[in-house]
Amino acid sequence: DTKMTEGGLNVTLTIRLLMHGKEVGSIIGKKGETVKKMREESGARINISEGSCPERIVTITGPTDAIFKAFSMIALKFEEDINASMTNSTVTSKPPVTLRLVVPASQCGSLIGKGGSKIKEIRESTGAQVQVAGDMLPNSTERAVTISGTPDAIIQCVKQICVVMLESPPKGATIPYRPKPASAPIIFAGGQAFTIQGQYAIPHPDLTKLHQLAMQHPPFTPLGQTTPGFPGLDASTPTSSHELTIPNDLIGCIIGRQGSKINEIRQMSGAQIKIANATEGSAERQVTITGSPANISLAQYLINAR
Repeated sequence: DTKMTEGGLNVTLTIRLLMHGKEVGSIIGKKGETVKKMREESGARINISEGSCPERIVTITGPTDAIFKAFSMIALKFEEDINASMTNSTVTSKPPVTLRLVVPASQCGSLIGKGGSKIKEIRESTGAQVQVAGDMLPNSTERAVTISGTPDAIIQCVKQICVVMLESPPKGATIPYRPKPASAPIIFAGGQAFTIQGQYAIPHPDLTKLHQLAMQHPPFTPLGQTTPGFPGLDASTPTSSHELTIPNDLIGCIIGRQGSKINEIRQMSGAQIKIANATEGSAERQVTITGSPANISLAQYLINAR
């Protein structure tokens, strides 16, 4: 059993894990029973990041022995899931348990060691596979450290990683990795930011604030341009217009009751939308959208979503 530096075994430490939705579901358990049991039995605080992201962050905080207990419970749970998935499958070789830790990049050097000596030592003494990602996770100063092996090897490996993390605390500020929602595109229109979820454009207040600030304080003017440029975002981008034809039988759902839907689309997109009157003998109506490229693309998106 590795004795921890810095005053024995009761140093509080935080370890962050990156998990897929399915793994998180397994740890939470029915009505949260599994995670409740893990919290009670390990004495560690276990927090699961909110959000409908394909990836979630699971944060485990507590004295080192509580962390090891929580880790062993998680590793055993994953082992159970692997066994369960193998009962009705033809796979003969059993896949190892795999956990992904998120570690500040400033600590990864100590974890790898001179010429890879430390990580080699951890691999050899624990029997676990350990890999440190070469690149930082998006918009963060953290890297993913993937460990895989038997539950026992993983627990031994986590113990050694904890020792390294305690001996070499992170340097400077760490920008933590936050998983992004399932690739929801972000559209800026009419001075507002929207994220697309399913079929709806949802106004995004934080992004809107950023967007408005960006409009007020353009960071720099590219050479040879007199107006500061924000491609596709700048209020002074020339307006253009775009024409669509929409079948008569669908136009009703775009206009909505007394024009309520089309007005909503106009408001959200910031574009002008004109619907031509029906021409005799034609099964389609002409729709003209005018505005900046960003406004037009959002209006088109919203019309298609309708």
